Amino acid sequence: MDGNGRWARQRGLVRTKGHEEGLKRAKDITKAAADLGLEYVTLYVFSTENWKRTEQEVGFLMNLIHIHLLDELQFYRDNQIRVRQIGDLSGLPKNIQKDIREAEEDTKGFTGLTVVLAVNYGGRDEIVRAVNKLAASGKTSICEEDISSSFDIPDLPDVDLLIRTGGEKRLSNFLMWKSAYAELVFSDTLWPDYGRDEFISDIAEYQKRTRKFGAVLDDKAEGGKQ
Repeated sequence: MDGNGRWARQRGLVRTKGHEEGLKRAKDITKAAADLGLEYVTLYVFSTENWKRTEQEVGFLMNLIHIHLLDELQFYRDNQIRVRQIGDLSGLPKNIQKDIREAEEDTKGFTGLTVVLAVNYGGRDEIVRAVNKLAASGKTSICEEDISSSFDIPDLPDVDLLIRTGGEKRLSNFLMWKSAYAELVFSDTLWPDYGRDEFISDIAEYQKRTRKFGAVLDDKAEGGKQ
């Protein structure tokens, strides 16, 4: 969800105003995903690299997460949305840890959309933590399934569609393992301007693509394309 800071700067506002607007957009897109019947949406809320930002901005973002989890709990209930978190929970402030645990517990029985909040998350960090879990267990021969089962949410499926807004064309350490065969869409739209219509358009673009997963499909399966 890239572009909050640039959106604010273009309007002569402080960066925090961009984050506030970006949070509203996250809610809108989550509702759109629920309405469309999607099963999972993962939002990159705060990365392991975001700690490098100013103390003021980090503090604001932590408070924004706190307020969101408190104020929007009824929104998740009304829409039967389950909340889960990936990332190093132990590295977050105690109150944020508590907020996340309570939101997960409160919504664990919901069977609609699952919204996964990536908070204090880094793709490499998740892989390292998974390997360390396996090493601590004494396991010496490790396969892909072992690593995957040691991730923060072992049952989280691989990414089908990865959307990045804001004009940047890189993954920035997001779900490195699970995005191995993801379809990628890079939008020039700054996140606070990214709306339901563009979200649906990006999904429609995804639906046009042929996913091979490294295999070669026959002409019939590919609609006769070379």
